[in-house]
Amino acid sequence: MRKRIARRYASERRFKFAGLFAVALSGAFLAFLLFTMMGNGLRGFTRTEIALQIDFPASPLLLDPANITDAALANANLPMVTGQVARQALGADADELLSPTAWISIRDAIKADPAILGRTVTISVPASTTIDLAAKHEGAPEAEAAVERLRKAGLLTTGFNWSFLTASDGTDPTQVGIWGAFKGSLLTMLVTLALSFPVGVATALYLEEYAPKAWWTDIIEVSINNLAAVPSIIFGLLGLSIFLNFLHLPRSAALIGGMTLALMTMPVIVIAGRNAIKSVPPSIRDAALGIGASPVQVVFHHVLPLALPGILTGTIIGMARALGETAPLLMIGMRAFIATPPAGISDPATVLPVQIFLWSDEVSKGFVEKTSAAIIVLLAFLLAMNGLAIYLRNKFETRW
Repeated sequence: MRKRIARRYASERRFKFAGLFAVALSGAFLAFLLFTMMGNGLRGFTRTEIALQIDFPASPLLLDPANITDAALANANLPMVTGQVARQALGADADELLSPTAWISIRDAIKADPAILGRTVTISVPASTTIDLAAKHEGAPEAEAAVERLRKAGLLTTGFNWSFLTASDGTDPTQVGIWGAFKGSLLTMLVTLALSFPVGVATALYLEEYAPKAWWTDIIEVSINNLAAVPSIIFGLLGLSIFLNFLHLPRSAALIGGMTLALMTMPVIVIAGRNAIKSVPPSIRDAALGIGASPVQVVFHHVLPLALPGILTGTIIGMARALGETAPLLMIGMRAFIATPPAGISDPATVLPVQIFLWSDEVSKGFVEKTSAAIIVLLAFLLAMNGLAIYLRNKFETRW
């Protein structure tokens, strides 16, 4: 008997060790993921700039300070003028030192203060991708030599890249930003939540509280359970065929993306909602009916508030899955090049997962760190969204 007891306790210790090992292994993988993303992505939030001294009166730039308009700036040939000024200030290799879009910084400086056209000023312009990577100790020896020369001259600085948080997609990794994709994800998630949550909760209430036990309700229940396991790209094909080809709604819009993701999220909310409603004790219903409440009052004044924490748990799972989806959105055309943030749900837009996918496919090495930085933004967005949902769930949670 003592040997059998010893074997049982030994088996329990082995099981406990296996559990601890599984937790430690999961934590190690998570730590490796976070460390890799942070190590590669934090550099994406910084940008290297070169201080360029420009003598505007002596430059070939023909602009009237009293008449600075977008049309006048567009006709001023700022890229050519920037190249000439840069070669005079930095040498013959200036084209390799500056970003191809460095002239945008000069344009913005002129628009902000047209008076600089009458004097010599120093404007910080973005360095090229090669110089930017070399300044972060990732470039070739030739580029690092140029970086060292610029640093000795006091012309090179590396700081936080605010434009990464305020700009949209582009062809130059030194000028791209995440705001357009972030706003597209936000609008898409709002449409998804506005459609899937009320419809999913109403469906769960009807199936649990009002629907009769019949063969057609069994078919609906089986269908909902199957829909929760359908691959996401199938919902993308459904959105393509119904919303775009049949209804002819605007392609690549947050409205269509939200409607497609709502179809994918609704079964999860319905299943979680039904389980939460089932968990409400029957005594709550009996007590409410006993004091004269109508069946509708029982459902909406007692059952639904008590089931809301469980419903919100299912909503968190569904929305988190929807936020990270790429395949269904690619099917409805949300992989377009969007250089301007969407103003509304009907404007062309992209989302963070699709933006990450597009940047990861770029040839330029500068997009590698931008991809990791975008992943950090996506994880922060996911944590913020889940944190808000968990707060609401805990606020409405009631123990009995």
